[in-house]
Amino acid sequence: MPELTERQRLILALIVRDYTETAQPVGSARLAERYRLDFSPATIRNEMAALTEMGYLRQPHTSAGRVPTEEGYRYFVTHVVYHADLPDSARHTISHQFYQARQDVEQWMPLAASILARQSRAASLVTAPHAERARYKHLELISTQGRQVLMVLVLVGGEVSQQILTLAEPVSQERLSAVALRLNQLCVSKTTEEIAALPTRSDALEKDILTLVLQDMSRGEQRVSGEIYLDGLTNVLSEPEFLESDEARRAVRLFEERSLLQDLLARTMSNADVGGVQVLIGGEGKWEELKQCSVVLARYGIPGHATGMLGVFGPMRMSYTRTIPTVRFMADLLSGLVSEIIEGEENEQ
Repeated sequence: MPELTERQRLILALIVRDYTETAQPVGSARLAERYRLDFSPATIRNEMAALTEMGYLRQPHTSAGRVPTEEGYRYFVTHVVYHADLPDSARHTISHQFYQARQDVEQWMPLAASILARQSRAASLVTAPHAERARYKHLELISTQGRQVLMVLVLVGGEVSQQILTLAEPVSQERLSAVALRLNQLCVSKTTEEIAALPTRSDALEKDILTLVLQDMSRGEQRVSGEIYLDGLTNVLSEPEFLESDEARRAVRLFEERSLLQDLLARTMSNADVGGVQVLIGGEGKWEELKQCSVVLARYGIPGHATGMLGVFGPMRMSYTRTIPTVRFMADLLSGLVSEIIEGEENEQ
């Protein structure tokens, strides 16, 4: 693609912003009048024709104005808004909401998803921080009824898993608590490899529980991400593109069913730097279901310990000016919270 002049960059940026707000093709007269440009509608028309020839704009109908193409959006994201900062007022609002919930780790993910959806006016996704290597922190064994026991395993980094066990015979809560206490003393801060290398337990119940703990930790290491939280899908469904297109609505259903989402996260998380924002426009030729959509993603956390992903999903005509800095700021904020957890756990040891 040829490099744009300053005037072409300005006209492309204004068309993207105007189309984002109105979902209507943008004409030269509207640009000249609304933005009080220093050049004539005829000059704007010539530049719009040049941008169309270069592949940054297209004309839906002969008599209509122009709308951005995928390449037009990519240029706008890369050269105009990628490094934009979030306004101080939005930073303060978001920070205050998290400050109120900073002691309640379980509220971070739904709160982050809610804030992202509200700030971006699109759909949001947030995954819980996921340990790259599972490390044992704490075990609870709770008698429920008869031979059934609830096993709650907490890993370093805050990840929690629960499962119901059915034992061969009923076991008292006193004995279950004693087994959990011994395993907590034995396994704290250890990896799956370190726990597997421990001497075999003589107590049959301890041995069985330890086997289940190892299986649970191993499954956790194989997962791409922690639990996924979604919010704001109604924001997307109200956009014109999703009201009129079955194809676009299919993308929303796939997001809800998680199959596409897991693939998306697996492919983007492997080469993503913490804090770096990735913008996927039109599926980038990899996800056919997303060819009318855009996804803005960022990785957060502490590499080598625990990381997660957060992002925004919406029509290609999303407000990148607002969404990109919001996603970046939220990733930095969550990274700081994960760092506090890890430092606190290390200080406890």
